[in-house]
Amino acid sequence: MSDLLERLRGRGWRMTAQRRVVAEVLDGDHVHLTADEVHARAVTRLPEISRATVYNTLGEMVTLGEVIEVATDGRAKRYDPNAHRPHQHLVCGRCGAIRDVHPGGDPLADLPDTERFGFTISNVEVTYRGICPSCAGSA
Repeated sequence: MSDLLERLRGRGWRMTAQRRVVAEVLDGDHVHLTADEVHARAVTRLPEISRATVYNTLGEMVTLGEVIEVATDGRAKRYDPNAHRPHQHLVCGRCGAIRDVHPGGDPLADLPDTERFGFTISNVEVTYRGICPSCAGSA
């Protein structure tokens, strides 16, 4: 059973066939699929699953805090099941590929008090941008 399925079951989330398929599609490392990509993969496992069900299920998973919604540069939102291990993202500026990265250190500690302007900071998001090896090789 996938980590995401285990986490959802642990929360007592009712596991319908549709919800299970969406969770299974999202399982894995470096998974950052759009809702349409989730739907296309889910249909191969459960042909009757609707696009609306996929969107609603993804929204519920985000609300539960079990999936992270990732938005980059005006592209379609992507869904990341790696919601419980702090990480940042590495994004290709050409094809939009996303990888999870786990740099050392604490990005919050890198922000001096003089740059916090009195804010109480609750979350830090860092995005590294560049060109992936596939895109660099095709240039």
